[in-house]
Amino acid sequence: MSLEGTDSSVLSRERYESLLDAAETYREALVVQLCGDVGLRPTELTELTIERVEQVRIEPPRYLIRVPAVDGRSGRTAYLPTHVERELRRYAQSNGLSTDDRIFPVTARRLQMLVSDVADRASELYDQPALADLSTSDLRQFFARTALVDHAVNPRVVKTVGGWGSFEALEPYLPEPTDAEIVDAFDATERPSGPGHGRSRTQAGPMVSDDSVIRLLLAASDRYALIRLDADGYVERWNRSAASMFGYRASEIVGTHISTFYTDDAVNDGVPERALSAALEETGYENEGWRVHKDGSQFRATDVISPLRDDRGRHRGFAVFVRDVSASHAELEGVRSRRDELERRYAVARAHRAVARSLLESTDHEEVETRTCTALTGGRAYEYAWIDRATVTDRRTDWRASSGIEPTDVDRLVPEQWLEDGPTTDDGSAAVSVVTDVSLDVENGDNGASADKTGAIARVPLPYGDTVYGTLTVVTDRPAAFDADERQWLETIGEQVGYAIAAIRRRNLLLSDRVVELEFACRDDDSFFVDASQRLGCRFELDSLVPISESTQLYYLRLQGASPADVFDLAADDPGIDDCRLVETDEDGWRVEFVVEGSSPTLTLTEYGVTVLNAATEDGLTTITAESAADADLRTILAGLRSGFPNSELVGKREAERTVQTAREYREGLEDRLTDRQEASLRAAYFGGYYDWPRESTAEEIADAMGVSSPTLHNHLRKGQHELLRTFFDDPSGESSTNN
Repeated sequence: MSLEGTDSSVLSRERYESLLDAAETYREALVVQLCGDVGLRPTELTELTIERVEQVRIEPPRYLIRVPAVDGRSGRTAYLPTHVERELRRYAQSNGLSTDDRIFPVTARRLQMLVSDVADRASELYDQPALADLSTSDLRQFFARTALVDHAVNPRVVKTVGGWGSFEALEPYLPEPTDAEIVDAFDATERPSGPGHGRSRTQAGPMVSDDSVIRLLLAASDRYALIRLDADGYVERWNRSAASMFGYRASEIVGTHISTFYTDDAVNDGVPERALSAALEETGYENEGWRVHKDGSQFRATDVISPLRDDRGRHRGFAVFVRDVSASHAELEGVRSRRDELERRYAVARAHRAVARSLLESTDHEEVETRTCTALTGGRAYEYAWIDRATVTDRRTDWRASSGIEPTDVDRLVPEQWLEDGPTTDDGSAAVSVVTDVSLDVENGDNGASADKTGAIARVPLPYGDTVYGTLTVVTDRPAAFDADERQWLETIGEQVGYAIAAIRRRNLLLSDRVVELEFACRDDDSFFVDASQRLGCRFELDSLVPISESTQLYYLRLQGASPADVFDLAADDPGIDDCRLVETDEDGWRVEFVVEGSSPTLTLTEYGVTVLNAATEDGLTTITAESAADADLRTILAGLRSGFPNSELVGKREAERTVQTAREYREGLEDRLTDRQEASLRAAYFGGYYDWPRESTAEEIADAMGVSSPTLHNHLRKGQHELLRTFFDDPSGESSTNN
């Protein structure tokens, strides 16, 4: 359609708004506005950059576009409405465009197609078929009509900013003047004329002066201010940028010293005077620090102070350029805080790794504790560390390893609530206990220096199964120490140390040539068997003890003096007995099986590296015979047993040589227990593949090869296997079978 001619054929404001509403993207709306509100051609849009936008007035802000020369046309200056300028800059920022990047890096044909697509969409949305044929030329004509008719802009200005070559192109949009319009237009001719009356303002000088450039820069952001001081440092000139930044009106601040903008501490330290002196001596001075708003709030700023001199070089004052850097300072502080937090976490991680290495290098209980404390204080994670082995019965410390602090100074740091409470949670499970704001004022080191500071202290148990070997305590002056992650790390360290102690005790027992045979007496009715023997008048004798897990053991016992049913009834009410059953009955009593869950005297001794050999319970007394390595710390073992079962004592001990049975002696002893038929049956079954999986031979095939029946073979195999197992488990009570 042609928009030239009658008014009815020209794009109306209502239809133009419909076109903008039909734009689905930010880019589509911006292209329509640049054509319809600015009068740019598609070829000119393809060369448009933010760099070509200039602000030529501050209050109110006004903008121009320096349109490049394209398609043989000369360049021109177009007017950019304020609302379009905001949209243009927002689009450039959201797309990460620099000032010299093309805003629409496509062809002019692509932009024409974009406008056509928007027009088609508007035609369908608002049922206006005439919009479907709309083009970018129609939008430029809408721009001309709006400027000339609606806003009565000077036709010469419209011709210039729109890039039209002649006034004939604008003629269709200029209505015939009325009588009143003719009179008004020539009204100026009736006024007095004279020199200067007819001079155009635009001929007075350049549109943008150097001072205007400075004002433009200051108005571009509220984070910059320019202040003029006299020679003594008092405010001489105050502009809107300074008022916006500091909050003072000119009447409130002119004549006030520059120190008004500094903090009290900076003023007391003479910072403002030194800054002015340095500016004079060095022909300029730059520094950064805290500055103060009128309301007393502080912000971070960078000052550039330059001395002002007249044409004779005499000092006349200072120019102070202030930049608010609060945002970048806060970001930098945030980065530093995150860096410090990562360094603190890394220090904790290094301490954890150091503990793991030290545990691998330790050879006994005391070395585990000493190396652990040293590893924890070897870096920046912890100031002090110590490990206590404490008994429950007398609440005294038998042994304390420490690092970074003398053992005798430890008690000065321990919080009072820890003197009575154990390191457990409400449900009794092991946990990390933390106390903050602890005074670290202790005499430490050879020089006796006092550490006048506060910190946090954390304590974690050293468990293995149900046994707690002691407590590890660490102290640090790090801020925000012992968060959830660090507590988990400490809890893991405590478990690792507990495992290491248990492993070393067991290893030492296995490798020791000499052992100590121990006899313990336990009358603590927290033990089910002690309680049951006293209530039922029965006797329990341990046949075998099989560990199932860290806290569960399988007991095989000989029961005498009470029926299994009565014992099982008591066991049903005991939370420590998970299951029980009758295994067999003989003339001397019963063999019974118990699954014991949780703490028991035998389990506690096992966790301290002691091997239980025998245990018998009768009349409320359990007598346990066990053996440990010759160099084992018996006080610690007994303290550990008493921590769970206070009514226990060590009643005897003796050293003995450990007898080592060679493989040959084992085979010879086994041959003495097996009959010829049993040995022959086991050999035939083994080498014939009966024990392979899948089996190479069946029992019937082995029996047929030996010339015996299948039941006979099974009988020989069962008895032979029984002797093998009995010999392996070193059961001296059984007797060799003599059946063939």
